[in-house]
Amino acid sequence: MFSGFDYGTSNCAMGIIAPANQSKVSLLPLEQGKAFMPSTLYALERELICEQVALAIQSPETKQEFLSLRSNALAQARRIRQQESLDANEQSLFFGRAAFEEYYDFPEEGYFVKSPKSFLGASGLRPEQVFFFEDIVTAMMQNVKRQAEKSAATLGLLSSIDHTVIGRPVNFQGLNAEQSNKQAIDILTVAAKRAGFKSVEFLFEPIAAGLNFEALLTQDKTVLVVDIGGGTTDCAMVRMGPNHKNKEQRQQDFIGHSGERVGGNDLDIQLAGSHLMPLFGMGSELKNGKPVSTKTFWDAVATNDISAQSNFNSLQTELYLDQLVRDSAAPELIKRFVKLRDEKQNHHLVRSAEQCKIELSSKSEHKVDLSFVEQNFSEWVSRELFADAVQRPIEKMAALMDEAIKQAGCQPDLVYITGGSGQSPVIRQAIKEKIGNVEVVDGDHFGSVASGLTVWAERIY
Repeated sequence: MFSGFDYGTSNCAMGIIAPANQSKVSLLPLEQGKAFMPSTLYALERELICEQVALAIQSPETKQEFLSLRSNALAQARRIRQQESLDANEQSLFFGRAAFEEYYDFPEEGYFVKSPKSFLGASGLRPEQVFFFEDIVTAMMQNVKRQAEKSAATLGLLSSIDHTVIGRPVNFQGLNAEQSNKQAIDILTVAAKRAGFKSVEFLFEPIAAGLNFEALLTQDKTVLVVDIGGGTTDCAMVRMGPNHKNKEQRQQDFIGHSGERVGGNDLDIQLAGSHLMPLFGMGSELKNGKPVSTKTFWDAVATNDISAQSNFNSLQTELYLDQLVRDSAAPELIKRFVKLRDEKQNHHLVRSAEQCKIELSSKSEHKVDLSFVEQNFSEWVSRELFADAVQRPIEKMAALMDEAIKQAGCQPDLVYITGGSGQSPVIRQAIKEKIGNVEVVDGDHFGSVASGLTVWAERIY
């Protein structure tokens, strides 16, 4: 059986086409009856991720190769189990919403990762870091495949999902894009094969989103697809419509594309930094009247940046904050920041900013609940404050639209917006200012990429 697999920065989704559905895409429930599973993982101990991957590999040859490659890591996992007295049958990995729940309940005890796709193209990864990300992605893919096959079985489809098309951004990183893209694709390919997919292909996410939309067109159009994902924004200028959709070769129809590592996560981070971090001492002064450096506060919320997170969790930062409490003119705020760090609640803070962004799509203001830090602790954020905070990443998104249009050498007939952050009125206003009176059409903000990948999978498999 074939599938379209959106291994997204924010969410995962998998689509199939059931024979009885007459080429209609079905997105399979992956968690709690929902088709979209947050791209999160929580492990009781980070060393146990590798162990669980090994246990779930089905192919004897692949398993033997993995056991050989990870012999040291697996030995360490066994030691951790013995030291922590963890029963072999005790659940050690949690995914999606369950991962969030475990992290909220036990932030200091386990290992939590959100949006690992954001890290796959990072520059300067050491071999052991690449191996670790391979294991994280493999574990998540194994879980998605397992849950998707269970859901498919309820439709009477008992065969395994062996073939898949996975979405990819135009560029995983802005710097050294070619090298970055190769590294990320290699990690995703290795992970998908270990997860049990026999054949794996990739398709640009904005093109996948466009394929899903194309089926609805009754006239040929030049469409600017704007896919604002969690980790990247990708734009594609595509010729679409009845005279294009059945072509076997579509390369000539893809007339412009651009992409950069700026997406919904960056909006969350900017909001958290600009309007929540001041509650923890950012912008305050030292006793000598000099301003407190903002770097450590931005490191705290830059949860999609390996270097920033490494700095934030380092001993050097711990010592710096101890001294800052003594030197600060507002020590109570710095102590609150230290508590946030000690309890590993910075991911929770950025998640709260994300929820605020979502609420501001339909409301003019939102009260951010920060009671996980202190009782009765909250902050009001208006849509205007949000717009001010995210101005810089939105300008980058608008520049990507310009680049795709420039490559195409023509103006679009309409703009098709997809991706979760595309619902934000702030972003929609920026798009309208950029493209003028061109019609703007909304896609399925969460499911269009997975659906388009499934359409493409049907064609090639």
